[in-house]
Amino acid sequence: MSILDSINSTKDVKKLNINELNALSEEIRHFLIENVSKTGGHLASNLGVVELTLALHKSFDFPSDKIIFDVGHQSYVHKIITGRKNQFNTLRKLDGLSGFPKLRESEYDFFETGHSSNSLSVAIGMKRASHIANRDNNVIALLGDGSFVGGMVYEAINDAGHNKDNIIVILNDNQMSISENQSSISRYLNKIRLKNSYINAKSKVEKSIVKYKKTTKFLRSFKKNIKRLLYNESLFEELGFKYYGPYDGHNIEELITVFESVNNINSPIIIHVVTKKGKGYSYAEENPIKYHGISKFDINTGENVSKKDDFSKIFGKEIVNIAEKNNKIVCITAAMTTGTGLEEFSYKFPKRFFDVGICEEHAVSMCGGMAKEGCIPVVPIYSSFLQRAYDQIITDVALMNLHVVFIVDRAGIVGEDGETHQGIFDISYLRSIPNMTVLSPSSFEEFKYMLNFGIDEIKGPVAIRIPKGEEWSKTIEVSEIEWCKAKKLSSGKNVTIVTEGRMTAVGEKVSLLLRELNVEAEHINLRFIKPIDYDTIKQSVIKTKRLIILEESIKSGGIGESIIEELSGIDVKIYHKYIEDKFIEHGSVDELFERYGLDAQSVITGAKEVFDF
Repeated sequence: MSILDSINSTKDVKKLNINELNALSEEIRHFLIENVSKTGGHLASNLGVVELTLALHKSFDFPSDKIIFDVGHQSYVHKIITGRKNQFNTLRKLDGLSGFPKLRESEYDFFETGHSSNSLSVAIGMKRASHIANRDNNVIALLGDGSFVGGMVYEAINDAGHNKDNIIVILNDNQMSISENQSSISRYLNKIRLKNSYINAKSKVEKSIVKYKKTTKFLRSFKKNIKRLLYNESLFEELGFKYYGPYDGHNIEELITVFESVNNINSPIIIHVVTKKGKGYSYAEENPIKYHGISKFDINTGENVSKKDDFSKIFGKEIVNIAEKNNKIVCITAAMTTGTGLEEFSYKFPKRFFDVGICEEHAVSMCGGMAKEGCIPVVPIYSSFLQRAYDQIITDVALMNLHVVFIVDRAGIVGEDGETHQGIFDISYLRSIPNMTVLSPSSFEEFKYMLNFGIDEIKGPVAIRIPKGEEWSKTIEVSEIEWCKAKKLSSGKNVTIVTEGRMTAVGEKVSLLLRELNVEAEHINLRFIKPIDYDTIKQSVIKTKRLIILEESIKSGGIGESIIEELSGIDVKIYHKYIEDKFIEHGSVDELFERYGLDAQSVITGAKEVFDF
């Protein structure tokens, strides 16, 4: 029987000695590689925090103590040792385990996270609530060095340092965010890691403090002077935190010693641990970016099972073609060079490529500045991450009608990453902004047309929504883009179908199913979802008297609401299908479409209840 077989709760971890914990670390790594190869998921980050997670559970008293995972994709090991290892074959599957902390799953998941740089703020809030309730428990924020680029971290550090909250921050320094860190913070941490003379001197002084307690005051002053001499002071201590580290994040014994020693320190603390992303699996160690979030793969070769083109790759290829002819094009990413398809652009045009780290707000405002001075910024950001820069889109881009091209990647239902990553709000929040043009392609070819049109023909801010994955139909008719003009894909006299983006492929199937019922559908692909081509829709519904609206968005602020309002006074029956007013769980896109009635057969069933056919 393996050690992992005996681990069903954090209490079982506490019973193990150091040798057993080290052996358990290797078993967990094998377990992770085996399972994630079948389900897909965030592998490299979890392989890097195995010892760190075990040391935390050995040293602290969860669930009385609390741990907040920044982003949360590195919580797999935490889930494995808190009673969920037998469910791991359901990871990221419909109704299975989430790839992120989830309150409904376990009392050991204390807060639901999915975006970066907010864990310290959450932890401070929890700690202050504990003080109010007279609870004396530890609250720990675990965040990576990539998250330290985000501005929220420094807002929280400033607050906690000023108010002396006895919060514990663990900086998991793997020298990576999603893409390779390019920031001054990363260089700062590199300096700390490389200052062996400082680390050795600090260790000796700390041992002396323990040995000579009566001369603590003198030795603390001595330690401070040594540090100033060797390193010119620590940024974190200047901000009011006690800084410990850097420590080897794969040395369980050392980590436990450190964690147990800080339990009763009455001040904010940062513990800096250095880990290796992808540790224990050579392919992930060599290419941690690829294995940050990976689909199913072959363990022996490390290769993805599927290598099909997707919208992000198509964007990456086309923007290179455009940039070769237009030297005003610049591309900006928020630590997602690979995920958004910008690798080739970054190699070919290094002086026109900017990775700002996990700082969507900064990225958008910077784009505003570049646009004002004559560049054409093209910035691909995941839909759910772009939410973080809503204010900057309004005030630093749209207000001045600046020409910034937003590629809203992962728009619509993304599937396995779940609630925090579903891109179901961007239609509503982008349509509400003056001067904004929003387009939604139905295929790769149509996306290329839209990208060129958005760059060359539109003068203000423009957003082009692209879904995760491949195109859903290769038979949709595509032509060049005309301003604010929808594309009529088929003519019919019985019902009008209006669709956007990926829903156009669903509409295509609905048209075929209706034909089997002797119902002729007139199918309109909107293309523009702001502004909407109301004239084409009105001309059609006056003829058909029936309207089906399909959108991969929430109802409030979506295209359906707008169309229905515009058609007020026209005699037409309407079936409007949208995403329910709720956060959408994880599962495959096909499964979620079927669950929420967005697939063709469900649309037919719903339409039959409204119309007389």
